[in-house]
Amino acid sequence: MKFFLDTADLDEIKEAASWGALAGVTTNPTLYSRIGGKLADFHNHIARICEIVDGPVSAESVAMTRDEIVRDGRELAAIAPNVVVKIPTMVEGLAACRQLADEGIRVNMTLCFSVPQAILAARAGARYISPFVGRFDDISENGLAQLEDVVTAINNYDYSENTVNGEQVEIIAASVRSANHVTQAALMGADIATVPFAVLKKMVQHPLTDRGLEAFLKDWEKVANA
Repeated sequence: MKFFLDTADLDEIKEAASWGALAGVTTNPTLYSRIGGKLADFHNHIARICEIVDGPVSAESVAMTRDEIVRDGRELAAIAPNVVVKIPTMVEGLAACRQLADEGIRVNMTLCFSVPQAILAARAGARYISPFVGRFDDISENGLAQLEDVVTAINNYDYSENTVNGEQVEIIAASVRSANHVTQAALMGADIATVPFAVLKKMVQHPLTDRGLEAFLKDWEKVANA
């Protein structure tokens, strides 16, 4: 499993990258607004993220028609070679995905909540598909079960003839709220988990690690004072 950071915060991205485990970044309009982002600086901000991260950086189009999404996608893809255009899973989004993929532009289909949506996205040429976990939990449904169904269905078939350069479709577990979400996504074979920085930090932590470290330090202090 690879880890993407779900944020637009440059400091969080720099810190996570320093750990050596960061493979990419996903952003969206909400995340950009949380850091006080301005429309005029959006492309420059994405460019700064791409300078920090070698892997894919998803930048989302907020257009609603296929022609506008394609135009957005071309502009976003021109920012840096590692930009992936993020598009909502809807009819206009599928049409735009197909056009952009045919032009060699990689697409991450987001807001995916069902197996049929995921299969349609794969056939439309998506390089990444992002099923949301936490938002199902928000409405008292099982987001992990939905994710598992998508992983199983996509892995049943070969979609490489549909994607840019014949790459395999990868499933991004999105809307991840806890370390357990990451654990379960990894066990079911999701390719990527995109996580908020707070969740990434929790993934490193374990009370037994803390207890063991405390014991080691106390014992070493005895050695030092012997």
